[in-house]
Amino acid sequence: MTAPPPNAPVIDLMLGIPSLHQKEAYDFMRPLFRDQESLRSFEFPAEYMFKDYPRIGPQEDYAAYTVSLMDAVGIRAALLGVSARNTVALRALQDYPTRFVPEMMVSANGGMEAVRELERMDDLVGLAAVSAFPSGYFPQVPLGDKAFFPLYACMVERGLPFFVCVGVPGPRIPMEPQLVEQLDELAWFFPDLKIVMRHGAEPWTDLAVKLMLKYPNLYYSTSAFAPRHYPRAIIDYANTRGADKILYAGYFPAGLTLDRIFAELPSVPFAEHVWPKFLYQNACRVLRRLPTDFPVSGDLG
Repeated sequence: MTAPPPNAPVIDLMLGIPSLHQKEAYDFMRPLFRDQESLRSFEFPAEYMFKDYPRIGPQEDYAAYTVSLMDAVGIRAALLGVSARNTVALRALQDYPTRFVPEMMVSANGGMEAVRELERMDDLVGLAAVSAFPSGYFPQVPLGDKAFFPLYACMVERGLPFFVCVGVPGPRIPMEPQLVEQLDELAWFFPDLKIVMRHGAEPWTDLAVKLMLKYPNLYYSTSAFAPRHYPRAIIDYANTRGADKILYAGYFPAGLTLDRIFAELPSVPFAEHVWPKFLYQNACRVLRRLPTDFPVSGDLG
């Protein structure tokens, strides 16, 4: 086991800008909730899973506040979710072009209008990636469903990687849309589509590793997991044949503070050669574009 290299230019592949209306960010999945805690009590739909999840008080400038937190732990750049309605994120892209690159969560229920919306946003801001939460749609859409295929084709044509939640979702909603075995046909049918797993793939982590061995276009990010809970199968894979396939992602401001993540990272038993790949080099290969002036040059091998 070795510690992360000092001053490595970390890229966080799942980070958001908080607001006083954080709870409203989950309204899109609210029609799926059935239990009373999810409907009435939880500020965050997977609150029961996370001890001491971030509680953000009022800030004069939430983007500046987020950048200050990134600076404190050494995050050089982050993938930031955007939409036409998220004016805070769009402004952050303008104010901090060296710190953020945009991703867009697509609507699998939107048909061709969803494709046109993706194209419009890409033309507007120059997306680095696309994301999806199959279990969170209402109605739910399995990641292998034909409703996704026009979007997948658009991503391939535009060279956009696809970040998708897989495994049992944290919110109390059905898991079937995120069964890991669906990645087998998806990675086979779209060999030019870079697919990055989010949120653990549990309890099918061994299957996730097997599929990454099988398909060169399939990757895994560590979003929503505190480093002390990274699956052992993922650590072993990164240290052996999978150093180029495992990417760092956090979970702020949803379930984890950046302080906690970076306090625990040095205890992850990655081999020395894995750390730079995990923290930023693999992200440089996967993302369609990087922030302005990102400090990486030459051979990333």
